[in-house]
Amino acid sequence: MNFLFTLSTLHLVESSFVHVSLVSCRKTISNRGENGITLDLIHRDSPRSPFYNPSNIQSNNLRNAYHRSFSRASFFKKNSISTPDTIESDLSPIPGEYLMKISIGTPPVEVLAIADTGSDLTWTQCKPCKSCFQQSMPIFDSTKSSTYTTVGCNAEECTSLGGPSCVRGNICEYEVSYGDQSHTIGDLAFDKFTFPSTSGKDVSIPHVAFGCGHDNGGTFTNHTSGIIGLGGGEVSIINQLDKEINGKFSYCLIPIPLESSNSNVTSRINFGTSAIVSGPDVVSTPLIKKEPSTFYYLNLEGVSIGNKTLEFKSSKTSSSSTGIGGEEGNIIIDSGTTLTFLPSDFYFNLESELSRSIKAPKKDDPSGTFGLCYESENGTIDAPTIVAHFTNADIELWPSSTFAQVEQGLVCLTIVPADQIAIFGNLAQTNFLIGYDLVANKVSFKPTDCTKY
Repeated sequence: MNFLFTLSTLHLVESSFVHVSLVSCRKTISNRGENGITLDLIHRDSPRSPFYNPSNIQSNNLRNAYHRSFSRASFFKKNSISTPDTIESDLSPIPGEYLMKISIGTPPVEVLAIADTGSDLTWTQCKPCKSCFQQSMPIFDSTKSSTYTTVGCNAEECTSLGGPSCVRGNICEYEVSYGDQSHTIGDLAFDKFTFPSTSGKDVSIPHVAFGCGHDNGGTFTNHTSGIIGLGGGEVSIINQLDKEINGKFSYCLIPIPLESSNSNVTSRINFGTSAIVSGPDVVSTPLIKKEPSTFYYLNLEGVSIGNKTLEFKSSKTSSSSTGIGGEEGNIIIDSGTTLTFLPSDFYFNLESELSRSIKAPKKDDPSGTFGLCYESENGTIDAPTIVAHFTNADIELWPSSTFAQVEQGLVCLTIVPADQIAIFGNLAQTNFLIGYDLVANKVSFKPTDCTKY
């Protein structure tokens, strides 16, 4: 689902945290020591997720995740062609692929929210509710938190644009509208956020800017209460804590079959010094800054199938899109999209080369979702090595991430065609420790068994 900030609201939110929140949390982070923060990143289909359905077979989970990918990609594409007087960003009405547990306030109230690298604003439902969707966990009550404060209308953060969004006295208000008529409206506020670090010691950070939603509705489900924004925009958690975590976060994603069948393993996300990716087998590629700043853009130069390299270029070019066709920053790396999307004309060249290289018997996908599928009794096929050539970084993709069993006896390519958008999805990212450094403007990849990370 794409959502819409008015330009004045977006700037209001950005300025409010820049001036206030970073100063407050520096002491807390520095007192933690030098290990940073590591949290569980819970896949929505894993036994640790409230969405887990033990009766679902793995192929059903994959098929459902793939359908969510197509919806998400369409919203990303709309995002990429936003008009100058509006800023659009992506948020799916169906739950994202990964969830995070945090707590807000003093005393802390636990929140289970969608962890989204394609969104900036962190928000949760709050009492009193003018209108709230049902959620299974307690709704946050700001009146019971001794550390909760709202942003005032006369504050520089609220008046700097000359058009403050104030409707109830001296309180700034945010509004996010969604393409499917879903929405969240509430107060722009600060409160203490507590992160349940895997070290066993909770990490508390005061004065984090977030949206306290009093009017929320649409297609949201009762299993989550909001969004944790991990995007590249100014209001995201990553940029709010920029000085404290030095612009660094990383994650290690477990392959979906393991995540879905084993409650003892989970993906992880790291912040600060814990997020540094190092070692002799690390490769890094530039992180390209462009609009919309929410997304993380890389430059893909080509893809190799065995010994043949296909140059990444496309005639499906839009001057407002991700830059396919030669411009820097031609692909989005996104943890919330399962599939990898490539421009249709490039994709069909890649599919043709794969078809020539794979000797297994072809089989049509009954749903018509996937273009290249093969019969397989054991869920695998003998496929050539696929390497994604990013600028200064060659990433050899794991066979299990490029071909997956979507139903019994059917294995399909998890790369699919799209127009005006290219996304490096989370299946292609599994079993890599992937580090984002927003100070050095680079993304690093290290082959890693994420089940043991």
